[in-house]
Amino acid sequence: MTSGKDHLPPYFNIDPAAAAERLSDPIDTARFAKAAAFAGRGREDLAKRGYAPDGKKRLRRFSTWEICRYLIPVAPAHFRRVLKKNPTLPQGQGEGNSKWFSIEDVLALRHHFASEGAADREYMPWRPEGLPAKIIAVANFKGGVGKTSTCAHLAMSAALDGYKVLVIDLDSQGSLTSIMGGDVPDEWSTAFPLMAKDYAKAMQAENEVRSAAGTPPLPFDETLTEASNVSARDIIQTTHWPNIDLLGAQLNLYWAEFQIPVWRMGLRSWPLWDALTNALTNERIVDDYDIILIDTPPALGYLTINALSAADILLVPLGASFLEFDSTGRFFDMLYSTFASIEDGENAARRREGLPEFRFEWDAVRALITRFDANQQTDLANVIQAYFGDFMTTFRQEVTAMVGQAGEQVNGIYEADYREFNRDTYVRGRETFDRSWAEVKELILGAWYRDLQEAQQDAAEQEQKEMSNG
Repeated sequence: MTSGKDHLPPYFNIDPAAAAERLSDPIDTARFAKAAAFAGRGREDLAKRGYAPDGKKRLRRFSTWEICRYLIPVAPAHFRRVLKKNPTLPQGQGEGNSKWFSIEDVLALRHHFASEGAADREYMPWRPEGLPAKIIAVANFKGGVGKTSTCAHLAMSAALDGYKVLVIDLDSQGSLTSIMGGDVPDEWSTAFPLMAKDYAKAMQAENEVRSAAGTPPLPFDETLTEASNVSARDIIQTTHWPNIDLLGAQLNLYWAEFQIPVWRMGLRSWPLWDALTNALTNERIVDDYDIILIDTPPALGYLTINALSAADILLVPLGASFLEFDSTGRFFDMLYSTFASIEDGENAARRREGLPEFRFEWDAVRALITRFDANQQTDLANVIQAYFGDFMTTFRQEVTAMVGQAGEQVNGIYEADYREFNRDTYVRGRETFDRSWAEVKELILGAWYRDLQEAQQDAAEQEQKEMSNG
């Protein structure tokens, strides 16, 4: 028989002298550098799991089963007949009916079926001509809620659907950059020079005014001079997905959070929240892509403000827990106070100058429950759904074994080979993000359609006006 003392919790009866013996010498700041170096080597090693021998990521091929079930709405037998009838089409690799196709093959096959296939099938996703890309920001100032995973999988979903996608990583941790296999040596390969370039342009405009007034110009430093020569296309890189490009991030991007307010203090008229928007629109990046997805830092800082200002659609991931619900509510409160404050300040100046007022607007905002366990979190998720109402997506991203395993390999689930899983596990894991993409795609298409209707109405009114004047 054991005594009650044997069952004491482990935090009782700790010997201070023995504890002191186990301590290392006091830690100085150099030890952080050593830890960072070890972590850097480990990060590189882990990130290359599943990479090719040269350290580059490669996108796997897709089977006939996957193509006919998930990518091109056509029966497998008809798919094979079309390939046999058209030998110039990609024929895939493998023997017999077990053929595997690259994503480039899939895109080519999509175009063929779109021109030759049934009229009532959606072989290519709808995209109105003449309208810019839709920009989606994924944000929440609480970390660990699934922002990066959601952003990466939406990008892959859109790419598999046939869209051309740009992903922008504004989180200096660079997790999205790692998933996409990006190479970002320093801050000059991030969004930082685009922010600096926008400030430099504002300074140039201010100096023209000062020159006309005979006052001394604002000084240009080396950073602003160098940034003025950077184009967004210089720093956007291709990825192992042929229709996903990347504007990556790395640790030094965080310095933008310190530099942007310094610039703003130097030129109070600079609208710092428009820097990313201006880079994407003035350099016509929005015309090069169908969809732009932005992953943000876990904070409502200057980089996140730029992402939200540029966005047409805002997605806010959160877990089904009280703390994450509470934090997300506070995030919405901070969004209100931040952007309302900008509106108030700018519109006060506009009213003085007789200019029309402006306001921030988004096509849609949705909170999305991630890492959902239906067995334990359904009641709380329903409560969250009730309070956030139409701000919520209807589908909740469930935790599955496939999602966890893909994350360990620094991959998205769409990059995982289904042969490594039980077929049901694969289907269930994929459905988690397929259904999220379906809801987001509906928002995108609805917003595009509304924009198209407005553009057509504006064109009709302009035509009528010209006829009246004529």
